[in-house]
Amino acid sequence: MNLNRAFYTGRFQPYHNGHHGIIKKIAKEVDEIVIGIGSAQFSHTLEDPFTAGERVMMITRSLKELDITCYVIPIEDINRNSLWVSHVKSMTPPFKVVYSNNPLVQRLFKEEGTNVRTLPLLNREEYAGEEIRRRILRDEKWEDLVPKAVVEVMKEIDAVERLKTIEKTDKL
Repeated sequence: MNLNRAFYTGRFQPYHNGHHGIIKKIAKEVDEIVIGIGSAQFSHTLEDPFTAGERVMMITRSLKELDITCYVIPIEDINRNSLWVSHVKSMTPPFKVVYSNNPLVQRLFKEEGTNVRTLPLLNREEYAGEEIRRRILRDEKWEDLVPKAVVEVMKEIDAVERLKTIEKTDKL
């Protein structure tokens, strides 16, 4: 079997409707998707509040509605861009195409000879992890910016209280 498998990466802090919309579009073009959770080693900071495992839960539960096989794989940073693509490839099933709008990710994979495609960002002003985290901290409406499954995971892990605690800690 020669599957057309794609790779898509992000920090997913949290996984939101912008990510979800892009994955739905990718799913129309390939047989399987490898989703790399970047910066997997970080958690409990304002920029990266969720653990890799929590992000796996957010993504996996959100993708249940899609009729496509997805592999959700945490990938730790190695801080050596020249080795990053081989690091990713060592952690994932083989893939033929990378979907990314990140210029560095595009460049690194192109240099390694991988086919790279872009997709238009969806409502980037609202569908951004930074904006969602800001809204949570300011007690503003955020739940409509993420899939329902993410709201459920966020409640399960008490994400709102975590963010508010981290914000206090960071101001000391």
